[in-house]
Amino acid sequence: MNTLRLKPEEVDQAAQFIKAGKLVAFPTETVYGLGADATNEEAVKQVYAAKGRPSDNPLIVTVSGPDQVAQYAAGITPKVQALFDNFWPGPLTIILPIKPNALPSAVTGGLRTAAFRNPADKLTREIISRAGVPIVGPSANTSGKPSPTTADHVLHDMDGKIAAVLDDGQTKVGVESTIVDMSVVPPVILRPGAISAHDLEPIIGKVLNDSHKVKANEIPKAPGMKYKHYAPNAQVIIVRDPADFAKAIAWAEEKAPVGLLATDDVLEKQNTVRFKSQYSLGNDVESATHRLFAGLRYFDLNPEIKIILAQGFTPDGLGLAYMNRLEKAAGLQYFD
Repeated sequence: MNTLRLKPEEVDQAAQFIKAGKLVAFPTETVYGLGADATNEEAVKQVYAAKGRPSDNPLIVTVSGPDQVAQYAAGITPKVQALFDNFWPGPLTIILPIKPNALPSAVTGGLRTAAFRNPADKLTREIISRAGVPIVGPSANTSGKPSPTTADHVLHDMDGKIAAVLDDGQTKVGVESTIVDMSVVPPVILRPGAISAHDLEPIIGKVLNDSHKVKANEIPKAPGMKYKHYAPNAQVIIVRDPADFAKAIAWAEEKAPVGLLATDDVLEKQNTVRFKSQYSLGNDVESATHRLFAGLRYFDLNPEIKIILAQGFTPDGLGLAYMNRLEKAAGLQYFD
């Protein structure tokens, strides 16, 4: 299969591919998603095959707006409507009970709930409107690998596996949407993102952060809860304290070629002549969150690197989303 790189003005062709049951990668404000008609079970199964994704890992249903959610979901309470009003379109995914047989089991993992998202990217909403159906939207990468934030990242994993990628440049947020489960009381954040409990609570009251571990025989309610994610080919080691980078480098160099993933001030303190394989996370946690996946992808394109020393941040605010992704990429491996 020849994967086409479509320009933004070719959005109608992307929609026609979706209507024909084919796969199209599309931009959002967070990461690039892998789209297929969410009402077409055979098309959805192609998504699992292209990604190499376990079939018990449910998919997010990407919609053009709240009106489309009402066709499939039950339990649209005043609090859910308040989330629509305050955070959509935007990087918030909402888990809701669904109407009987409203969506294929390949989308829901056999659960009676589904995750719905209305992205801020106008092109994505245009694809959905022109296709006339919601689309599934997992990240457009091989399962377990870093999520793509450019069309080039998509093609690195998906070239020849999908019909097209709609190229709208670099994404803006850089990590996937927050997922909040509104099918339970109180609501629970199952995946942290740019929108935090602190943002949600003034609108809907008390919100919990999920802390339970998904068991081997348990179907997760949301993506990213059960399987290793975001991992490049090299082993990622998290450096908790920036002051420890020199010691971490000395330790790692005895084992294998090393790459550095850190903010500018940390990189400037290291011997940059020796470390040509380095990727800047910018100046703070906001830029680090935006650049994290691109940095992990950078080292996948430099296969000689076997260990990546990555800077950690305090896990609060946006740092919670950053550390959630980084810990999964590292398999919880820290330099101590």
